[in-house]
Amino acid sequence: MKKALCIFLTLSMLMLLSLSALAEPAVFTGSARGMQGEVIVNVTIDDGKITGIEYEKYPETENITYVARDRIPAQIIEHQTVDVDTVTGATFASYAIIGAVKNAIKASGLDVPAMTAEAYREPAGPDEEWSTDVLVMGGGGAGLAAAITAAENGANVILIEKSSVMGGNTMVAGAAYNAVDPDAQSAMLLTRSQKDTMDGYLAISPDDPALKFDEFPEWKAVLEQLKKDIEAFYAANEGKTVGVDMPGFDSIALHMWHCYTGGLRQLLDGSYVAPKIELARTLAENALGSFEWMDTIGLQASYGKDANYGGYPGLGTVLGAMWPRTHSFMSGAERIPQLVKVAEEKGVKIYTETRGTELLTNEAGRVVGAKAETVTGTKITIHAANGVILATGGYCANPAMVKEYDKYWGDDLSDHTLSTNLGTNEGDGILMATALGADTFGMGVAQMMPSSSPVKGTMTDGIWADAAEQIWIDGNGDRFVNEYAERDVLAKASLALDNGIFYIIYAGRGDISKPEQMLTGTDYNPRVAGMVEGGHIWYGSTLKELAEATATSAAGCKPAFTEEKLRETIERYNSFVLNQKDEDFGKEVLAGAIDLAAVEADPNMGICISPRKASLHHTMGGLCIDTNTRVLRADGTPIEGLWAAGEVTGGIHAGNRLGGNAIADIFTFGRIAGEQATAK
Repeated sequence: MKKALCIFLTLSMLMLLSLSALAEPAVFTGSARGMQGEVIVNVTIDDGKITGIEYEKYPETENITYVARDRIPAQIIEHQTVDVDTVTGATFASYAIIGAVKNAIKASGLDVPAMTAEAYREPAGPDEEWSTDVLVMGGGGAGLAAAITAAENGANVILIEKSSVMGGNTMVAGAAYNAVDPDAQSAMLLTRSQKDTMDGYLAISPDDPALKFDEFPEWKAVLEQLKKDIEAFYAANEGKTVGVDMPGFDSIALHMWHCYTGGLRQLLDGSYVAPKIELARTLAENALGSFEWMDTIGLQASYGKDANYGGYPGLGTVLGAMWPRTHSFMSGAERIPQLVKVAEEKGVKIYTETRGTELLTNEAGRVVGAKAETVTGTKITIHAANGVILATGGYCANPAMVKEYDKYWGDDLSDHTLSTNLGTNEGDGILMATALGADTFGMGVAQMMPSSSPVKGTMTDGIWADAAEQIWIDGNGDRFVNEYAERDVLAKASLALDNGIFYIIYAGRGDISKPEQMLTGTDYNPRVAGMVEGGHIWYGSTLKELAEATATSAAGCKPAFTEEKLRETIERYNSFVLNQKDEDFGKEVLAGAIDLAAVEADPNMGICISPRKASLHHTMGGLCIDTNTRVLRADGTPIEGLWAAGEVTGGIHAGNRLGGNAIADIFTFGRIAGEQATAK
């Protein structure tokens, strides 16, 4: 009996000690895959409750996901449930945070009530009514440019944004901006391949049926003006030598001509689509002024004769731009906070997580406001005395909508095609406006960005150069396309390859003392090291090392290029650069020869290959507008009180947008919309 009692007391003591130990706060670790890598959290559990959540690793993009990063752990702790809402615009990060916390709880082996607690949903508030002069829907570049301009003109402005953060696609876009800039061109030298291209323009016959002047006769005058511009340039620089002292060339007519030839496309039904000439003219004539305006509000966009693109004097050519007229300015992570700062300083009231749902009209059919709804379900009626500016973006984050309207890609497109866009670009503004009778243009064409991540569809996780310098190869190590071509041409060529995947060779350029301009060793360049470690690119300090690296998997690809094949391809391309003639694909502007001897002689330099695949990037179609950004009905009459700017519109780019034209578009037409909405 005494022995049994002793055993009982001992077991009871051990049980009490165990329970006491469990009652003490303990930290458990969990992880889950996010958009940019593994999110790792340390979760503190005390007496069956979650009392703390700390990040051990958070690789997600800060300026897009900071609301999710902070809000979700706070809600889990406050409401003791892991079933909380995801954050608009940061879905992948939200699921990763929630998943990591769940996995930490599972790892604890404890019965934590939060795992089975009821879901928490923040309740909707009472209905609200707001009043303003101008309502702007959309907080990307076009919306912020419109709001700032309207506020500068003395208007009261409210801006609503669907996402949890401001910026839209302007947040994740590159810093490429096309503008005809005579001062910057004067600081450059015309290359032989550029001269050949210009001579080719002089030789174009207006009777060439491929130009489609029978359907779009208005563009014939642009070709005539372009020829005059080139002849005048040659006359002004008579006696100068190409590549020695002849300056660079550009003109409004040349930019317009590139918009036309770059955007003239045949659809699957045999019909053609082309840019609306007056919209293209408005863009080309006003892009430089918009660029200069951007500098006045702190976007670091004023270069003039000291223009600098990618660390080099003069202008560059972003992928698909067709000519070196690409300027650079403040990065996406910096530009949106700066625009928001300026807007708020000028009195613009900004509301995030607030989605426009319906445009409101008076008896005469004039737009006088809108209905909106917050993420919690609170319903808001916004009265806008002057009217509404739509800047809600396109619909590439809605691949089903793209597929529904598609008249260009056919089987290359599906309801699940990946996108470079933030998830909020779903066509909301187009749907609201067409419900009022607005007309659309070019909805059958969406642009695919050829150089996207094969895994995510984003423009991240790769390294490449100016379009004039890029070397694209297929799985056999051979070039397969003119890398200077328009984006849809590049995308179609790449989609014809095995699994639609191709590879960009890059060895860097510039001064080795400036790692941001060079592909330096992974020990010196954390960005390169991160992509190598993440399995996104292959890297080697020599061509042999690079070839060996490709035998391992990166971005799901394993081509295993040989050193001999890579050397053969690079040296052939180098010969084209030297002779300024691409004998294989007729690349118009050739640069970027890779000095393999220099790379292999310096252990601090390297060479890499980035796997890439086309994904949805920009919708060409949208609402019909005039040059004053007024939204038009099918009969050409404007819907009073309604303006639109940016990717929500159609007609500027037609069948294909030139690389570098999007940012020029949103700031140019955004400013016009702000002016027109406040015009007396």
